[in-house]
Amino acid sequence: MNSQPIPILDLKSQYSTIKTEILSAIERVLDSQQFILGSEVEEIEKVLADYCHCKYAFGVSSGTDALLVSMMAIGIKPGDEVITTPYSFFATAGSIVRLGAKPVFVDIDPNFFNIQTDQIESAITSRTKAIIPVHLAGQSADMDPILEIANQNSLFVLEDACQAIGADYKGRRTGSIGHLGCFSFFPSKNLGGYGDGGLVTTNNVELADKVSLLRNHGQRPKYHNALVGGNFRMDALQAAVLGVKFKHLENWTKTRRLHALAYRELFRQAGISISFDEFETNRGIVPPEEAGFGRHIYHLFMIRTKYRDELASFMKTKRIGCEVYYPIPLHLQECFSELGYKIGDFPNSERAAKETLALPVYPELTDDMIGKVVGEIAEFIKSYP
Repeated sequence: MNSQPIPILDLKSQYSTIKTEILSAIERVLDSQQFILGSEVEEIEKVLADYCHCKYAFGVSSGTDALLVSMMAIGIKPGDEVITTPYSFFATAGSIVRLGAKPVFVDIDPNFFNIQTDQIESAITSRTKAIIPVHLAGQSADMDPILEIANQNSLFVLEDACQAIGADYKGRRTGSIGHLGCFSFFPSKNLGGYGDGGLVTTNNVELADKVSLLRNHGQRPKYHNALVGGNFRMDALQAAVLGVKFKHLENWTKTRRLHALAYRELFRQAGISISFDEFETNRGIVPPEEAGFGRHIYHLFMIRTKYRDELASFMKTKRIGCEVYYPIPLHLQECFSELGYKIGDFPNSERAAKETLALPVYPELTDDMIGKVVGEIAEFIKSYP
């Protein structure tokens, strides 16, 4: 008989530990009958602004809308160009295109999956307005050179921190480093709601005022519209859920980091390389953490192997959850074909799309479960030349 399945994510286990708190928070909102913005949203904004080391935070309707309203706040318009990475969730580039602007892609670093900073400057033109680095999987991009390039060229920096709440970069919290930070509270995130939700952070008072206006149809006071905004408001129910879950976030982050350490040690013991330089002569890799940047919060724990698809199929037979993220890099998506990119333009992103596989890393994993995941992968890797 097969052992118990190990899912890629187990939100039911998490819910069982906080159910009483969650139901109490939801009941509080239901009793108030105040569902849009209001005191629940204001409270979580204060908590998260402090957590993200920012003066201002605004609850919005999703991570996608956080990106959209942030670009509206800095005045992105048709004809502008925004530099970002092709190895990310669709919303990063999709939000640029929705405003009539053009995403200009820069390849990723092969070790850490974040934007390759030494290639950014060559992508800048007279139409470039902003850079959007993505803190992929929970690890910050290398922000110092990005900020230096942006300052030299009078560009905005918008951090796509949708996977990186609580991650640090050289003592600074993600979302506080650029002009604006964008977060997602999609249910699978480290801090996830029970539906869609997002956050915009900033330390700039003028941008804060614009975001505050734009998320609510540009009106202040009611029915007096200073700007053409949209309905990007956060629901009070989501804010209440996030308020409960936030109390546990630091402990969950600590546990995720311990799981990552356990994975690395067990893979090392199994003889699986952790050096990208050795990848060509090894059958699997566990990408290293960039210790010099700061705290990785492990929204995802991704390995890579030349036999990714075969391994994913094998894992399913063993009832072990895994997930292929971003199998088609953004520059090769059909909807962006008019941008003129082709296969081979961004080789690191294209390899990552073919070779990466996310493993379970949620806090409720046990040591035995992690051991089983590694053991099965090691057994699979040995069977390939």
